Amino acid sequence: QVQLVESGGGLVQAGGSLRLSCAASGRTLSTYAMGWFRQAPGKEREFVAGISRNGGSTDYIDSVKGRFTISRDNAKNTVYLQMNSLKPEDTAVYSCAAADPYLSNIIYYTAPQYDYWGQGTQVTVSS
Repeated sequence: QVQLVESGGGLVQAGGSLRLSCAASGRTLSTYAMGWFRQAPGKEREFVAGISRNGGSTDYIDSVKGRFTISRDNAKNTVYLQMNSLKPEDTAVYSCAAADPYLSNIIYYTAPQYDYWGQGTQVTVSS
């Protein structure tokens, strides 16, 4: 089993940047495909970004493409989400998740495909 803890959220003005971190314990993250999801008040949880187990594949929801970057540092057992040019509509609780993939280059896009979740970190973007 793996435990995930997010950090790096906060309050930022529109146009600003934040870097979220997802630190793992219990098992090495290198065995998992990873994803970032977010949930805004009154809205359903949505996929934001994903990275394959081998780090060779990444993908993003259209609304964050060109602004967000997901990366992983397996030596530090940590996954990151660099968020630039933030907009008020990016305001949400961001959670990282881990999935046990059957292929090293696969990305998962839906919440039920993930096995482990962090508690989430709040990101608030003011206009």
